[in-house]
Amino acid sequence: MAAAAAGFALAFSLILAIGAQNAFVLRQGLRRTHVFAVCLTCALSDALLIAAGVAGFGALVEAAPWLEQVMRLGGAAFLLVYGARALRSAWQSRHGLEPIKETTHSLRATLLTCLALTWLNPHVYLDTVVLLGAVSAQYPDRLSFALGAMTSSFVFFFALGYGARKLAPFFAAPRSWAVLDGIVGITMWAIALKLLFG
Repeated sequence: MAAAAAGFALAFSLILAIGAQNAFVLRQGLRRTHVFAVCLTCALSDALLIAAGVAGFGALVEAAPWLEQVMRLGGAAFLLVYGARALRSAWQSRHGLEPIKETTHSLRATLLTCLALTWLNPHVYLDTVVLLGAVSAQYPDRLSFALGAMTSSFVFFFALGYGARKLAPFFAAPRSWAVLDGIVGITMWAIALKLLFG
């Protein structure tokens, strides 16, 4: 139980920070569009990366420094484009959250965006694969540590996706929606710039 609790707490603290993936889950939750599929995709992706880290995949990243460079540049490019779209949406936003009138993207397009935000983010690999993988080595029961970390991802993403509905009345105002899109866009660009120059 101690290993599982440690894994849960550490993983939860790592994914708690506002990032591109979390902002996307929040937006889908507010729009009530493909929420279950998005939350499940994020949680399963984290689970796969955590399993890889605990199984020792972190050594591969350390052995191939160029891999981190490729992920960093690819992730930055994607975030710059996605951030620009969010900022354009904030500038052009003229209405609040009206689920019936909202443009609904297909499940395929939504999941592709979700997967790109997840797998093109180098910080995801550093957090889940390298950091959690390294910390898990301190525990004799690494399986329990991994299961605790995986559980935290499921709890966090589903709480974020479905908890966003509580904020729906607030985002009925056009200004609130524009502010969210603006924050998302600036967050994306800030992460991209940090990847490029940090």
